[in-house]
Amino acid sequence: MLLTPFFSFSPILATNGMLYAFKNSDGLGQAICVILFFFSVVIWYIMIEKGFALGNAMKNSQAFLRAFREKKNPLGLKEKAEETQAPAAAVYLAACERIDSFHLEMPGGGRRAMSDDELEVMKSAMNLAVEDQLVVLEKRTMVLATSVSGCPFLGLFGTVWGITVAFTQLAQAGRADVQTLAPGVSGALLTTVIALFVALPSMIGYNIITAKIKNFTVHLDNFVDEVYAKFKIEQLDSYRASAAAGQE
Repeated sequence: MLLTPFFSFSPILATNGMLYAFKNSDGLGQAICVILFFFSVVIWYIMIEKGFALGNAMKNSQAFLRAFREKKNPLGLKEKAEETQAPAAAVYLAACERIDSFHLEMPGGGRRAMSDDELEVMKSAMNLAVEDQLVVLEKRTMVLATSVSGCPFLGLFGTVWGITVAFTQLAQAGRADVQTLAPGVSGALLTTVIALFVALPSMIGYNIITAKIKNFTVHLDNFVDEVYAKFKIEQLDSYRASAAAGQE
């Protein structure tokens, strides 16, 4: 029961302490706090935006993959891919564009199966498309990595600077007491506190986003292999049909 009033007033005391420390910081310390606050707003925006973007991209890619598996004709999803905003659809379109350059159409209708060299060229085009999609998915993650490594050092710089100023003021005052030292030290330590508030969420968010992008990479690589396998099966079926026709 005695701890209840303390816990109820602790956020107020912490807030008042932060304001007290900010007011007693010098111009450089206050500027560092403002910069760190700006970084905090930016990284939270990036983490939320990236979370929704990766979730939607994975959802759309999985839906496109299911549609691809249901189609017997591996080239029957070109129109759907052009309308779908998904990395898997972009990879599929890269394969279709490369296949179009092979001119597989036969005079009597239909199309011939691809050769081994054409299959390898198509797979290379899909792998390049995967790399392009990863560049898009990894966009702005460097800001999070920079916040993780840079903000603590910025906060440490503000703390060292503030403590230096505090001891300088202490020497000029000519007396060593808590009332003279506390304002400068509190302002100096404030930059480290804010830096940790910025760096910790950045580190967690960066690790989560990086793990999701790695999972997405595996998903796209598997999709490339699946597309390649489907065309390879088509090639083998064509060879078997030609061999059976020759035997007749």
